Amino acid sequence: MIERLNRDCFCISLDRVKLAQALETELGQPGLYALVQQRNPHLFSAQPVFVARAHAQRMRKVVQAVERVAALPAFQRAALARAPESARHDPGNPGVFLGFDFHLEAGRIGLIEINTNPGGALLSAVLARAQRACCEDMRNMMPSGETVDAFETAIVAMFLREWQAAGRPGRPASIAIVDTQPKEQYLYAEFLLYQRLFARAGIEAVIADPGQLRCDHTMLSVDGQRIDLVYNRLTDFALDAPEHAALRCAWQADAAVITPHPRAHALFADKRNLALLCDQSALHAMGADKTVAALLAAHVPHTEIVSPDNAERLWAERRNLFFKPWAGFGSRAAYRGAKLTRGVWQTIVQGQYVAQVLTPPGERRIGHAADSRSLKFDLRAYADIGHVLWLSARLYQGQTTNFRTPGGGFAPLFEEAAGGTLGVGLQ
Repeated sequence: MIERLNRDCFCISLDRVKLAQALETELGQPGLYALVQQRNPHLFSAQPVFVARAHAQRMRKVVQAVERVAALPAFQRAALARAPESARHDPGNPGVFLGFDFHLEAGRIGLIEINTNPGGALLSAVLARAQRACCEDMRNMMPSGETVDAFETAIVAMFLREWQAAGRPGRPASIAIVDTQPKEQYLYAEFLLYQRLFARAGIEAVIADPGQLRCDHTMLSVDGQRIDLVYNRLTDFALDAPEHAALRCAWQADAAVITPHPRAHALFADKRNLALLCDQSALHAMGADKTVAALLAAHVPHTEIVSPDNAERLWAERRNLFFKPWAGFGSRAAYRGAKLTRGVWQTIVQGQYVAQVLTPPGERRIGHAADSRSLKFDLRAYADIGHVLWLSARLYQGQTTNFRTPGGGFAPLFEEAAGGTLGVGLQ
């Protein structure tokens, strides 16, 4: 049934009037919808993606299994031994939000990567508020406003948990949402949504470039204002860049709570970890439960770290492989093996890459029945310490998710509910 819906359902579920209302009046600010339309014309898909309940439940179990393995002392020793020095600091707080990206095709689920600063959570929540039922079957799938409210409440609670886990009393008074030239970032609209979300919780939030930060080893500040907690959206995961010196100072001196942080990236998002997570015998040796090890080995595509020792074999097998930089993000410098040139291959061998067995994404037909076309989709689970808070989908065309495909972008994920009916893919 689910495959039929992804193939044959052409319902338009996105109500753009409601989307504008959510972005501008309920959650965001005047002009935010226009900003999204101008900067992100393919950010939101008008059609949903459907997933079977059994598949969604399996994704949740994989997320829980990864969290259990990452807590093993032997796994942490292995991950931190090859991590940058900054990752060895343990501030107590585990880090907000992990994004688990899955491919689902013909019933096969593959966890292709994990991210520590996944974008799109609040944008997906806004999208959920803007859904409409275009037929009776769709009506039972609609998310409720209460469900979306609960998700946003859970996000705030997650940040408060970070504050408390770092040993801080009370609540943070100020949060800085930090990224390089934030107003130029593709997902700047989401930063504005976070700013408003924190404000509704009584926490002042500023959006800042790391160059605006100042640290004197006891306090982090922006333009003279003390910053208690940083929501770190930088892709310099080790905080090594010279322009991030103030943030690194605050991290090393615990002058502010930083989340997510270098340690979280080393334990979860370094793609070299995938070579451990897919290796059942290695997980056994580290003390993982047999059921957990078997589950991960079955759902993490076989991954190897590229080295001169295996380069010749991997080149020969390249058509069935995907190559990614182990500290990469957003599909940058990632290559499908079938399209590799010898010149690029030399860069991969000399660089810091993993090779992962191809796991095809799912397909969703969009448009109208008479002139439909097929897009690929991946699934993202937004999780906190092993608990999936939200599920979303992304539709795209090409090698990787790109938000440049007409008809593509973030899509609501409708999950089959108990008894065979469907409901929105929220937790």
